[in-house]
Amino acid sequence: MIRSKSGWLSGMVVAGAMLASVMTAAADPVRIGVANFGEHSQLNIAIEGFKKALTEAGYEEGKDVVYTVSHTNFDASLVPQMIAKLQAEQPKLIYTVTTPVSQIAQKALAGSGIPIVFTAVTDPVAAKLTPSWDEGGEGITGSSDLQDLAAVMKFTKELMPNATRLGIPYNPGEANDVALVDSARELAKDAGFEIVAVGVDNVNDIQQRVASFSGKADVIYVPTSNLLQPAVAAVAAAARQAGIPIVNSDDGAVRDGVVPASFAVNYNKVGENAGKIAVRILKGEDPKSIAPSKPAYEDHVMVISKKSAKEFGLEIPAALDNCECFVD
Repeated sequence: MIRSKSGWLSGMVVAGAMLASVMTAAADPVRIGVANFGEHSQLNIAIEGFKKALTEAGYEEGKDVVYTVSHTNFDASLVPQMIAKLQAEQPKLIYTVTTPVSQIAQKALAGSGIPIVFTAVTDPVAAKLTPSWDEGGEGITGSSDLQDLAAVMKFTKELMPNATRLGIPYNPGEANDVALVDSARELAKDAGFEIVAVGVDNVNDIQQRVASFSGKADVIYVPTSNLLQPAVAAVAAAARQAGIPIVNSDDGAVRDGVVPASFAVNYNKVGENAGKIAVRILKGEDPKSIAPSKPAYEDHVMVISKKSAKEFGLEIPAALDNCECFVD
């Protein structure tokens, strides 16, 4: 069979087009959807840490990976719509930030083939995201922000040696909060504390509920609650009025002079842990085979504001003079 010159040229053009198409497809960056609950220092830092881990693994933003970041300003009713919009972009993976967002995404994306990596989830087992701490769920796993409560209580004792009653406000409707209170009760005796827990399920009730700690708690610990942390200034105002110092789970409020002290998980590290898991999934591992991670002790940091401590009537023990943890 004799092929014309024009036929050869036509074939070369087609072959060239196919090669260009293959090369373009190979060069397409990985698309990742980021579903955040709302703008908050801890959560934003967790996203930064996630991106950092992917960058260190060779996924350069804008070249090898692109992110679509969205949030609902802490409105849970808008989360399904946010997840649907991210899903429509056909991402290789969706990064969910906080327990409520992760729970809604898990249901919305079931059977979609889009894996989920969560973060800022205190107890993924209690939240029914994973069946245990030893394995991921169907298409979902991630990084917990579970604080070392024994270490928190140890720091609180160092800060207030004579304190024996630890008040914990919590949202009874949030699995993370309930799990934290249960864990605190288990650890309290060995730490020399009695736990006084007060439920707060509406930001409008913060003043009244925190005021109820008066005469019942020596110090208040504010957990990583999606209800309480965005309103920590209101918690602090009520606690200050009641004359009860606060140890917070977020150091941002200490650096802002809102509360006296914090012993907090480093959310950059929590995000990095999630990012490392995401890299494994992008390289082909099944999320179910990857256990959710917990922050190590060294992933925590203590921070103290002398100015805020004075406003709360808290005298800082001399034993902490050289802790290199003061922000003012």
